[in-house]
Amino acid sequence: MLKLFLAFTLVPALEIFLFLKLGGAIGLFNTLLIVLLTGIIGAGLARWQGAETMLRIRRSLQKGVTPAEEMIDAALIFVAGMVLLTPGFLTDFAGILLLWPPSRRQCKIFLRKKFNQWMASGQVTVVRYH
Repeated sequence: MLKLFLAFTLVPALEIFLFLKLGGAIGLFNTLLIVLLTGIIGAGLARWQGAETMLRIRRSLQKGVTPAEEMIDAALIFVAGMVLLTPGFLTDFAGILLLWPPSRRQCKIFLRKKFNQWMASGQVTVVRYH
């Protein structure tokens, strides 16, 4: 609960601080232009990465293979797209990092370790249906 509270208060506060600092340094118009450009570039990257991931999912399914990695990629790309919709520099940076395959791979490694920890501690259980 505390983490969510901090995320929903600190992130916007930092974004406002960065808007004010950058706006004061380069001007309001240039600041808004940067936000617009990062949004447009991010949307294009999300669309491209999403389409590429959907093709990989389709190929895996055609081979009869469960597309687990591709589904995680799809979820992270979706999160990246949602984060990019939020105006701000930190959120745009986070979104673009999730769209960049090498950093997304590192995020998947982190999530896999975290999920394994949750399973080992009993916080998460996996039920298999056959």
